[in-house]
Amino acid sequence: MTTRAVRSAADDFQSFTPTHFLLMGLFCVGALAVVVWGRRHRGTANELRDRRLFAIAVPLFAVPMQIYQFTPQAWDLGTSLPIQLCDLSWMTATWALWTRHPWATALTYYWGLSITTQAIITPSLGQNFPDPRFFGFWGMHFLIVWAAVYLTWGLGIRPTWASYRVAIVATAIWAVAVFTFNEIADTNYGYLNEKPSSTSLLTVLGPWPWYVFAEIAIVFVGWAVVMTWPWTRAARRPAPELSQK
Repeated sequence: MTTRAVRSAADDFQSFTPTHFLLMGLFCVGALAVVVWGRRHRGTANELRDRRLFAIAVPLFAVPMQIYQFTPQAWDLGTSLPIQLCDLSWMTATWALWTRHPWATALTYYWGLSITTQAIITPSLGQNFPDPRFFGFWGMHFLIVWAAVYLTWGLGIRPTWASYRVAIVATAIWAVAVFTFNEIADTNYGYLNEKPSSTSLLTVLGPWPWYVFAEIAIVFVGWAVVMTWPWTRAARRPAPELSQK
């Protein structure tokens, strides 16, 4: 049993290794590519077609991975249910890409560029290449953030204070529901009931439950100051007057 445990630990994905840096490099290249792609067809006759092709690509990747999570070899009550914010984010990203609906684009923006990006920088992943869950984790997280980047900087759909309120309310409802489920099922989705075993930003925020309150405060303030206010301020700024000769 000890040998098996050591082997499993050795096979776990490790952060800040050459493989991780390679993946983050691929992520950055893809983010730049979707911005360029989005700006080329923004407002043209091709936008609807290309945007919906992107929308179809997200579930084509995510759904098979989710089905795999329900198979006997992968099933784990603590990890297999699609109730993490990242799981919900690929669903909102799909709907936002298909419809440009305000609430879906809002959730994709806030969840994708903060929660999902954090998971890319400090991944909590027990499987390494070539395990299917390795591809599922990275593919889903990349597509979510790329969708958020594409919608915001590619197609020019900017967040507003209304978007911020939608994200706050939806996140609060999710947190209460998932915390309650964790208590009943003895799970730890969202790390709301216990810190992750791997190193993450939560490590420096103190013990439970204080790190939960600290995380909520940081996220909500960050969403307001960093992810909303600059856009709304720019939107209110008057256009420069043309000089007359």
